[in-house]
Amino acid sequence: MTRTTRAIAAIAGAAALTLALAACGTPPWDEQGGSGGSAPTASPSKIVVVQNDLATGSAKRTLQAGDVTLAVTYYSNLDIGKWTPGADKPLSLSATATLGADQGQAVYLSKVTVSTTVQGPRGPLAAPAAQSDDASVQPGYFVKSPYSYGPTFIIPPLGASATSITISFVYELLVQTTPTSTSYAKESASDTLTIALAR
Repeated sequence: MTRTTRAIAAIAGAAALTLALAACGTPPWDEQGGSGGSAPTASPSKIVVVQNDLATGSAKRTLQAGDVTLAVTYYSNLDIGKWTPGADKPLSLSATATLGADQGQAVYLSKVTVSTTVQGPRGPLAAPAAQSDDASVQPGYFVKSPYSYGPTFIIPPLGASATSITISFVYELLVQTTPTSTSYAKESASDTLTIALAR
């Protein structure tokens, strides 16, 4: 074999080796960001945890309405594990007021409005009508500490697919302008509770 023939054979061998090594590489469809080949890995489904403000049996809130601080405790005499969509769900509260700059004025609760929104697995569901308690005495229920306001509202049966409810409260208060005045300043406070329903 001549020197020229040996050189051509060596070049041909090197080219064959290069092609063989290239063939051992990762194919494009297996590379990160490749456009074809294997199916994408499914991401795990997100677990949605429903808030339950009555999970411990009661909830305490401190609400501000102007110079009035309204301390409210919510609770139910029906075990929260029995708050199913089809049950009557009694919700009780106890509310008492204090004044920041207290000069002896009275504080009255003139009205409470309770409205409920309902959630199902696919979004909002039909909700019951709002409830209200208008004071049966004028100018309202006396709620200045140590006295308190303590009604029970009944959340009626809901659609069978309901998973949670949000209950909104609006408290309308009247504060004497002076300890002997028959004039009153009106203040309001609002609050919400979200409660998971048992299945």
